Amino acid sequence: MNRLNADSPTRYDRLTISLHWLTAVLVIFMFASAQIWEQLAKGTPLRKGLQSVHISCGILLAVIVIGRLLWRLSRGRRLPPANQGMMNIAAKTAHLALYLLLLSQIVLGFLFRWAQAEPFNFFGLFAVPQLMTFDKSMRSVFGGLHENVAWAIVILAGLHAVMALVHHYGLRDGTLRRMLPGSDTN
Repeated sequence: MNRLNADSPTRYDRLTISLHWLTAVLVIFMFASAQIWEQLAKGTPLRKGLQSVHISCGILLAVIVIGRLLWRLSRGRRLPPANQGMMNIAAKTAHLALYLLLLSQIVLGFLFRWAQAEPFNFFGLFAVPQLMTFDKSMRSVFGGLHENVAWAIVILAGLHAVMALVHHYGLRDGTLRRMLPGSDTN
């Protein structure tokens, strides 16, 4: 059952939708690239190239996630909840968890790189300064946490996608359409 008021917008604004899908594409690419380079011999150009693009995409993801949060808190289109009761609480909890995991992952990515004490850059455009130094032993700690959080993001994002499909095909309540590109019918 659709809980949207007939006078309210039925979709998120274009910027919110664009940032959502850009986040999804970056997360999928970054996770896949890490899985691929783990299968490659250390020091090979392809492995180093994947790692370099992964790092640059991580910096881009940091900008996008911070932008998403600022937009959502300030100007993003607010839609009435598509769910009520426990489903609404579960949806809000999952969204909050995804944001917290993404922010944690971004911080861990920077900490992991700084613990490696190797220079890194953003798509070759500028070097990222070494803001912190760590004992080399912290490299494995940050790396392990970065990997575990990556899996948590992928699992939770996968559940998020499954629930969007449940809403679309099972409940037929228009929830998925709110985040799909297209024009607002209102």
